[in-house]
Amino acid sequence: FQVKSENKKTIWNIEEVPEGSEFDDTWDAREKPEYEISFKQHVGTEDVFFGMTGKDPSTACCEDIVIKIKLPETKYSDITLDIQDKVLDLRTPKKKLLLHLPYPVNSKEGRARFLSEEEILEVTLRVSRKFDFINFS
Repeated sequence: FQVKSENKKTIWNIEEVPEGSEFDDTWDAREKPEYEISFKQHVGTEDVFFGMTGKDPSTACCEDIVIKIKLPETKYSDITLDIQDKVLDLRTPKKKLLLHLPYPVNSKEGRARFLSEEEILEVTLRVSRKFDFINFS
């Protein structure tokens, strides 16, 4: 098995490097914050009462990913958040989170809000899915 590369000095292919590896910094000593991932699904009466659209409670039918990150003793102005298609990168002076997302997301279409009383950053991201028999709209 030979892998042909344009550059003879490369030791791996681009396909072998996971997306978001460029953000990984093993030497950064900042603490990783606690976080929780949940999925959100938009349902209507045709789903709840009649089951007409074929949606089920699985993550395959969810439209949004909601990530809640606990950031105690953090101000909103100290948060740096970068969203890529498969990676969430959060940095504060005391905490750092590099999170590989379970599904590709639309990085341009998302919302983040900081709940200062609970000290939680809530990030809502729209999942990018190909159309299939479940996700047709």
